[in-house]
Amino acid sequence: MRHRLLIVAAALSLVASLGWSTSALAQDRYCLQGRSWGYPGNCQFASYAQCIATASGTHASCGINPRYAYARRHRGYR
Repeated sequence: MRHRLLIVAAALSLVASLGWSTSALAQDRYCLQGRSWGYPGNCQFASYAQCIATASGTHASCGINPRYAYARRHRGYR
């Protein structure tokens, strides 16, 4: 009985950790980039509109987060 509970707990923690990493990656799709931010910049924006609104009035622009852009390559996508 305890062995089954341990297996179920391990499976649930694995599923939860996979879900957490995917949702964290989805929240930082765009990066605020500019002279003061460098590359890849401030990557905390979930949408391009959020990033552009923050960049408004500054000499900054927005680009896609390299972690998000190249995520498929690291998962074995060909």
